[in-house]
Amino acid sequence: MAYTTINKSTLYFNDKFYTGTGSTNALTGLGFQPDWTWIKARSIGYDNNLFDSIRGTEKRMRANTTAAEDTVSGSLTAFGTDGFTVGSDAGANASGETFASWSWKAGTTGSGTTTGSGTGKAYSYSVNTTAGFSIVKYKGNATNGHQIPHHLGVAPSWTIIKRTSGTEDWIVQSATRGWDKRLILNTNNSEASHTDFISGVSTTTFTLQTNGSVNSNNEDYIAYVFADKTGYSKVGSYTGNGNDDGVFVYTGFKPKLVIVKEAGASGNWIMKYDFIVNQNDTYVLSNDSAAEASGAVVGFDLLSNGFKLRGTAGDSNGSGADIFYIAFGQSLVGSNNTPCTAR
Repeated sequence: MAYTTINKSTLYFNDKFYTGTGSTNALTGLGFQPDWTWIKARSIGYDNNLFDSIRGTEKRMRANTTAAEDTVSGSLTAFGTDGFTVGSDAGANASGETFASWSWKAGTTGSGTTTGSGTGKAYSYSVNTTAGFSIVKYKGNATNGHQIPHHLGVAPSWTIIKRTSGTEDWIVQSATRGWDKRLILNTNNSEASHTDFISGVSTTTFTLQTNGSVNSNNEDYIAYVFADKTGYSKVGSYTGNGNDDGVFVYTGFKPKLVIVKEAGASGNWIMKYDFIVNQNDTYVLSNDSAAEASGAVVGFDLLSNGFKLRGTAGDSNGSGADIFYIAFGQSLVGSNNTPCTAR
């Protein structure tokens, strides 16, 4: 059997924790040239800043707001062969403050014209089919059935879409929740049914309806599109038990990043990571600019094959709570795709 489709996850996804310098700061050691980088201040409250190679350097989006894309001098100034460079912008590199970042590799680029109903519009993309990740920049056409090519070669597992040219929500949809439902990354709102965002996906495209968050005529959008990869990435749901001996969620790999959101009620998007050893209750929020926080009620253990809840917070482990999760990490297997043995 195949335990993983990716022998070394750090060729496609990695984190970087750093201290800001207030001036040019080249951050290396990722193991690849990133195409999407998410930066969040830990020691002080700043927005979640997102950059990608399709929109270009210094083109910032903020995951915790509805704000349009803006150009921020001295933010992320370059994507390098082994990392990225930040400049004088406080949100990415305030002197003496600590930051977390997560980066993904796409890398194969192209462009074309969208398909389906209505007028075809220009789009461009960067994709990595091995890692199941695609970035797609497109223009809307305000027509039900507008199809956007994603180039993954398999049906996506989940997507994030944001209008870059205007103030709209960040729309999150997934196969595990059903494409007829949506969550909003920039709020703590509960999941809602819909008829006008993504209506379906295929191995080649995702199909849009006419909501302004995804498909207004001649407006610009960015989509981050993911397909689950065994031993590397997984999206799913679990039911909380409200106990500090909490739910164990099997992913099949050791997570480096887990994001959870209570779908059935209002709750924050909690981002848990493995930077701080033996401190399983530290986290940031994707829907808030607040600094890193800690508390036993939101504790997680990141384990070799999944994660276990260690707190009673409703956002992550409320009794009976229906919780959506996203995870990235690394299977403990050898290069011949067999399990590692303990030493």
